[in-house]
Amino acid sequence: MKLSAGAKNLRQVIEKAMDDHKISKAEYDMIIHEATEDGHIDNQERALLRELQAMIADKTIKLIP
Repeated sequence: MKLSAGAKNLRQVIEKAMDDHKISKAEYDMIIHEATEDGHIDNQERALLRELQAMIADKTIKLIP
């Protein structure tokens, strides 16, 4: 399945957070803004956001101020 443009952008930021094992509050806010910018969160974006939330919850990625 081909990723939407919004999902591609989210994937890049999430992959950076995975590599760094951390994400700033500003980056997190940007991800949420990117996902909701068009007024619709598609299935790909929703899956990426769920993946990010799971990694933050299990502390694979640390949310920093």
